[in-house]
This record gives sequence, structure tokens and C-alpha cells, in this order.
Amino acid sequence: MHYSALIVAAGSGSRMQLGYNKVFYRMKDGMSVLEKTVRCFANQPDCVQVVIVTQPQNFELCQFKITQPLILCEGGATRSQSVVNGLKKVSESVVFVHDGARPYVSADCLNRLVKRMETVDACILAVPCKDTIKIAENGRIQGTPDRATLFQAQTPQAFKTEILKQAYQQAALDGSLTDDASCVEKYGMVPVYLEEGDYANLKITTPEDLKDHD
Repeated sequence: MHYSALIVAAGSGSRMQLGYNKVFYRMKDGMSVLEKTVRCFANQPDCVQVVIVTQPQNFELCQFKITQPLILCEGGATRSQSVVNGLKKVSESVVFVHDGARPYVSADCLNRLVKRMETVDACILAVPCKDTIKIAENGRIQGTPDRATLFQAQTPQAFKTEILKQAYQQAALDGSLTDDASCVEKYGMVPVYLEEGDYANLKITTPEDLKDHD
């Protein structure tokens, strides 16, 4: 099974306090966060296209030399709009949507998604929540859900391309969506499955996330 990797890298990364998009932060090996992310897919034979969604002023920083066709696409005002823009450039019937600031996804995780997508229409990487979660309102705890039923969503999130496109068409301006899976859960009319992720597959969001990795 072949797939396109759609890498979302159009945000500002303001919580990193860098003054520029965090995916272009250069790590100790000289590669940017985004380049390390792209190379996770560049080494996978099942990935036959890489689409990077970012702002046009950053296109020059995305000229990575990889074996697959590399397509650059302008990002939107929101993450959802950026994904919609990127989907227009996707060539394959299966798409893996991935955060540009998640450079540690392993080949094992990608291979598990590939295998699962041979039998389902939508599947995401996820890991069990380690901490107890509280539901609160106005600073007061309202409940404690069963931790055994809670999972932390990661990326890539894999979908049949047309299903994701149709879900976003139905979603229109729904601002409640926090990831692509939530869009398909709400509008895609197909079940979304979980596949085993990896706690090491973290998303770089704050400076603390780089302490043990940079």
C-alpha cells in the first residue's frame, strides 16, 4: 500500500518563544525540526509523496533533498484549512497527516499504520494516558473519567484521502475540531481506529520539549 505524507507546518509556534515558526529551529545535528520530520517519511518505501503545508515565505527553507516528489503548499488561517489546502495536492488514495513539529515518529509506528490501513478507512496513532484526568468547570472538578478508556492522540493520522476530503467539506467552519480524527469522527461516517503509538513520538510545543532531545 502506498500513501502520501501531508506534513502540517504552517503555525507560528508562539509557545516556543522563538520569534519564528518552531519547525525551522535547528537542532544540534544541524537539521531543522521540520527536516527531521520529513526524513522520517523519506526513508519509508510505502511513502511515495511528501506534501508540506507552510507559509510561502518559508518555502525556501523546505527544499529538502529526498527521493519522493516534494510538494510545497500554502497554509491556511487555521490548521484545518491548512490540511484542506494540502489535500488538494495529495496524489495517493491514502494520506498520513502529520505534525511538522513531531520529528521522532519511528519506522515501526509508520509500518503499523500501513498494515492497519490495509483493512480500515481511518486509523490514528495513540498511547494510553499515564495520568489521571479530571473534568473541571470554573476551577471545580466535575468528574474523573476511567483512565483505562483514555488515550492520547498522536500523528500520523491515516485516512482514505477521499473520506478526509469529504469530512472537511461537511465540517465547513466547525471551530471545535482539534485534529483530523475528530473531523472524521464527526463528519466522516466511518469508524476511526487506534493503533499503538510511542511515547517518544512527542510534539515539540514548548522549550522544555527539547531538553532531552536537542
